[in-house]
Amino acid sequence: MNIDFPPPSKGTYNNAGSSRKLCNYLEHEDMERIEQGIYTEGFFNLTDDNIYKSQVIKDIDGNIGQLMKTDAKFYAIHVSPSKKELKTMGNTEQEQAEAMKSYIREIVIPEYAKNFNKGLSAEDIKFYGKIHFSRDRSNNEQNMHCHLIVSRKDQSNKKKISPQTNHKNTKKGTVKGGFDRKNLFQQTEQGFDKLFGYNRQLTESFEYCNTMKNGSISEQISLQEKMLTSEKENRQISISADKQNSITENVQEQSIEPDKRKEKRSKGLRR
Repeated sequence: MNIDFPPPSKGTYNNAGSSRKLCNYLEHEDMERIEQGIYTEGFFNLTDDNIYKSQVIKDIDGNIGQLMKTDAKFYAIHVSPSKKELKTMGNTEQEQAEAMKSYIREIVIPEYAKNFNKGLSAEDIKFYGKIHFSRDRSNNEQNMHCHLIVSRKDQSNKKKISPQTNHKNTKKGTVKGGFDRKNLFQQTEQGFDKLFGYNRQLTESFEYCNTMKNGSISEQISLQEKMLTSEKENRQISISADKQNSITENVQEQSIEPDKRKEKRSKGLRR
């Protein structure tokens, strides 16, 4: 599962002003799908589905107490499953969309809130999600993903919370708490696997990707050795299972043979 935070820009992702531009962009796919009679999804939050865009803009733009004109008013988050993860989430677009909403509500937002280390829960986070069903035109493969708009302020409009801060669980100073993006990625990955019963291979994990990209040579070698050991253990388990199946089959065949011999003797006596 790939989760990223698009940096603010002067265009769609300009978060110093209104959320209207971003909300308009997130609806760009809907009209085309509606015209084609294809299933589509409205905005959603922690409890409700099919929320109107006007309500999203009103709520996000109105939750900016004590923020300066140039301050960020909201943040965007992308949540994109891999092809293998997407298959685990359902067979149809509607099944996958429902699974994505469950994942956002039950895993992503609770972990997002917890990660600020301010005693926040999912109910304290003001956010709206929008699912996209875009396809890769080169091979027509589905690329379902989710966009989140998260308010800079909590639901009470009192606490400032930013996933872009460089502080991590700070105890002293003007900034208390912080945000550990690495921890968020790990916890939401583990939450996905538990929620959907997904058997994640080491090479698919955040730990592996992050280490191979940012880790030292010794860390990369250590992780590769761990992967080889895991593969060896899996092969041994597979071999043991095959042997056990073979033994079971032989026992079953031997238990059947005496019955066949008895049947032949019985036929001989009848003759």
